[in-house]
Amino acid sequence: MKNSIDVVQPFLFEGQQDSQQTRQINRFFGNMHGEVVGGKDEWLTPPWIIEALGRFDLDPCAPIYRPWDTAIRHYTIKDNGLLKPWEGRVWLNPPYGSETWKWVGRMAEHGNGICLTFARTETVGFHRYVWNRASGILFFRGRIKFYNVDGTEAENSAGAPSCLIAYGKNNYNTLLSCSLDGKTVKVNEGEQ
Repeated sequence: MKNSIDVVQPFLFEGQQDSQQTRQINRFFGNMHGEVVGGKDEWLTPPWIIEALGRFDLDPCAPIYRPWDTAIRHYTIKDNGLLKPWEGRVWLNPPYGSETWKWVGRMAEHGNGICLTFARTETVGFHRYVWNRASGILFFRGRIKFYNVDGTEAENSAGAPSCLIAYGKNNYNTLLSCSLDGKTVKVNEGEQ
């Protein structure tokens, strides 16, 4: 497989130009779970987040082996959930790094679900798919700890602050009424 730095769109900040330096920065800081936290790229959503948000119909990028379900149906890397049909209320904890905004863009198009990602509010992707498309955002208080595929909590907190992005009025209302510690802000009016 080619080095991901050579084949992916870089993680750009608003107004930033693509360059080799940007790609190298993206390789280190853009891979939000991987190189920054423990050298791997499969981190599970903490179960208490899923419990607080209620039932989801689909998780399009679930781990192959998981100690708990995040939705009724799951697509794994073997299924390539980015290309499969999405139906119902979707839970999305996308692969972090160079592929993140492809997944978040797909969620914005789907318009019904909640996405967990880093609060990289200054990036082009955040402006394109969150600030301009989402219904609301819950910014967590403090940094969360993701879980390992064996179901144990990671030793360290995530490499950046996290947020939940709601698409659709009902999902925004879920963020407002859930028990998660953080601040929820409305982004766009009406149904998505």
